[in-house]
Amino acid sequence: MTGEPAPADHTFPRRAVLMGAGLGMGAGLMSGVASNARAQSAPAAPGNDTSVWSAEYWANKGNIRLNLWRKRVGAPQPGEPTRPVLFLVHGSSNSTRTSYDLTVPGKGEYSFMNIFAREGYDVWTMDHDGYGYSGSSGNNSDIASGVEDLKAAIPVVVKETGQQRMHFYGTSSGAIRAGAYAQAQPEHVGKLVLAAFTYKGKGSADMARRNARAAELRANPRRRRDAAMIRSIFSRDGHASAYDPAVTDAIIAQEMKFGDQIPSGTYLDMAVNLPLVDPKKVFSPVLMIRGEHDGNSTNDDLLEFFRDLPNGDRQFVILPHTAHSIGYSNNRHLLHYAVKNFLASPAAVQS
Repeated sequence: MTGEPAPADHTFPRRAVLMGAGLGMGAGLMSGVASNARAQSAPAAPGNDTSVWSAEYWANKGNIRLNLWRKRVGAPQPGEPTRPVLFLVHGSSNSTRTSYDLTVPGKGEYSFMNIFAREGYDVWTMDHDGYGYSGSSGNNSDIASGVEDLKAAIPVVVKETGQQRMHFYGTSSGAIRAGAYAQAQPEHVGKLVLAAFTYKGKGSADMARRNARAAELRANPRRRRDAAMIRSIFSRDGHASAYDPAVTDAIIAQEMKFGDQIPSGTYLDMAVNLPLVDPKKVFSPVLMIRGEHDGNSTNDDLLEFFRDLPNGDRQFVILPHTAHSIGYSNNRHLLHYAVKNFLASPAAVQS
């Protein structure tokens, strides 16, 4: 299948989006067919052809089938050079194609997958247990379940790409899933991007609201997620103007195909079980990125996590005029810019 061409990407001065965090000893991307592959710091050039190829795959977690979605420039060819792999992990309330491959007619490019496919990445994502096109075990699809989903999915990516190590990007509870997976299977993690992450939830207005619903969330493995709830995602931080209303309409049109209920596990985890990621056990280079008006976390909460990361190759970025859902925002180009620069940055010379 072929994706539609995207409009030209925005470019902004580096000083507009990055708050200094210091670069240390970067590991770079590990590329190859075995764990001792050579490091590669930048993506392979996709050439002049910018048409995006896509394909669907399946992984099995026990008896549950998990749906994977892949995009890259051009179909895979025998003997071609390897290109870096980027795996995207979705959050609590929307399935993965709506999160990372959304089409909003007449409003420009909203597909994170298309953006990074055209940067030379082999981009993968997956619907977690109980979301989107994946099957459901009937559990509440909490963070621990999400890690098991990733453990089931990554061997499929390794088989198809020949690469043992890949970059991970997660947003919101997807960032918690990605961080928890990086603890569990660090051998598969190159660079790690934690977008709209929550560490302990201290001082978070939204975590306080979820805590008030803890008994309800414990009582039912699924929660209501109708059109009104989706709209609330974009207004709850008090900065609805950060988004085009057409984005909400496009998400609702896609997500309602899957019904008005989704798993409740990540909401419960974030209400009562934080922290779920130990920064001292995350050894990869890390980019932490948040919107300046994100009600899911505070700077103090995230900087506590940031300070304890053991890898010197780490960055902390705040995006101006954005709220929690940065990938859907009017300023999403700032997100793309920061992530592109982090993933493509060269490894530091070791002193």
